[in-house]
Amino acid sequence: MRIDFAMWRKAIWQLIKMDDKKEWDALDVVSKWLIATRSAVTLVTVYSCVIAGLLAWRDGYFSWLPFIILTIGLFIAHGTNNLLNDYTDFNRGVDKDNYFRTQYGVHPLVQGFWTKSQQIQWFLISGVIAALAGVYALFYTSFNPMVAGLFAFGALVLLFYTWPFKYWGLGELAIFLIWGPIMIAGVYFVLARGWTPNIWNVALAGVPFGLSVASINVGKHIDKREDDKAKGVGTFPVRVGEKAARLVDQVVLILIYAVIVYLVFVPRYFTPIMLIVFFAFKHTLNAIQVLSKPRPAAPPEGFPAWPTWFSAVTFFHNRQFGGLFILGLILDTVLRVIPFTAEFIARFWPPM
Repeated sequence: MRIDFAMWRKAIWQLIKMDDKKEWDALDVVSKWLIATRSAVTLVTVYSCVIAGLLAWRDGYFSWLPFIILTIGLFIAHGTNNLLNDYTDFNRGVDKDNYFRTQYGVHPLVQGFWTKSQQIQWFLISGVIAALAGVYALFYTSFNPMVAGLFAFGALVLLFYTWPFKYWGLGELAIFLIWGPIMIAGVYFVLARGWTPNIWNVALAGVPFGLSVASINVGKHIDKREDDKAKGVGTFPVRVGEKAARLVDQVVLILIYAVIVYLVFVPRYFTPIMLIVFFAFKHTLNAIQVLSKPRPAAPPEGFPAWPTWFSAVTFFHNRQFGGLFILGLILDTVLRVIPFTAEFIARFWPPM
């Protein structure tokens, strides 16, 4: 078995389909973990951490070591959740009969690549590594009660997201909160080692990215609504219906940009450079247009991402928006840390 760096890059950037067990067995350990945890999706965790790191840098709280440990730990925690998600759904019989999940990526249990005991072993190892990052955060902040609370909350959601939260129609809300204001403000809080005057603006700055992640999840659950309904999985689209869920996802996409405009022009927490995110707005309009119509019964000719449909367009938007959001934050931060431009901003774009 050789280390396949090309597969690492591929698995981080796109969902992998694989049907040959011999091909699977030939993969290195990291490749298997990246594919099994759907790292092309869990990459959103890295985006959230980068956003938090940039906000901490502009406020003078950034440090490389805790940032790297937190980012790796949270990325692994997200993957750990996906391993448990697959195990739980497999045990409950949800993933049988060509279920939606098994059509767009490798599912080691359904495809017989792993046994249930092996899946649990991968889950436990991943969980321990992720927990060590949380322990480090506790030591780094001198066991700050807020950090302890965030650690406990993260563990709770990791264990109970698939069941019962997702079955209660709360999974989409949890995803917005976690990958938006909670994770971004939480990582910032750890880097700052405590409460800061800007913490509420940081949490609000996490809302646009959290909404963009939630838009993917709502889109995915609309895509598999009929399968979920038949199997008793009560996601938000199952509970409110496809039409209402599509409307909510359209509103979510608009709110992403409304919150950024608010942060630029009301508290002036961002400079106008953050309006660079509007270069992704054409993808927003495309997603809104797709969401305005029911999901087709079959893919249009040449469509490469079926059975994903709404989740495909919202995922593509997330990648475009997320990249521009981080680029804007880099530019915004650099302008604030360079003395000359920092003085210029303080004079002409002071916080309100």
